[in-house]
Amino acid sequence: MERFLAGIITASDKGSRGEREDLSGPAIAEMIEAQGYDVVSYKVLSDDEDGLYEEMVRLSDEVGVDVIFTTGGTGLSPRDNMPEATLRAATKQVPGISEAIRAYSLSITPRAMLSRAVSVMRNRTLIINLPGSPKAVKESLEYALPSLAHGIKIMRGEDGECARK
Repeated sequence: MERFLAGIITASDKGSRGEREDLSGPAIAEMIEAQGYDVVSYKVLSDDEDGLYEEMVRLSDEVGVDVIFTTGGTGLSPRDNMPEATLRAATKQVPGISEAIRAYSLSITPRAMLSRAVSVMRNRTLIINLPGSPKAVKESLEYALPSLAHGIKIMRGEDGECARK
């Protein structure tokens, strides 16, 4: 089975202060590890845009992960800053991933229309915003994971178009 390096970032003010247990980050880890991903970093950070952005840059540029899964911070709250941090880190946008997750989620709940989640590339790292609830994370990943390996291989240059630096 192909192995991919992954980072997980949970955006939660309460979680970062130890006032709430993060259930979504561990749910992501469990699901992706079963599909051939090695989680090399997992952090619960405040909803501060700068901190989220800096962690995405670190994971991409210094650690060299293939994919970063984020959870939380994609709604309409004034403290929800994950899409802004993600777009700031982007070198290319990959809107189809978030559009597909949102479309699938709409078949489960009409509240999916309130998601501001985005998906992007930062150089050769895919960054995917997921919802904040463990249930929604699981539903989103069950839908998206089967296609992601192909996209990561293309991004890494394993389709013959280009070689990974």
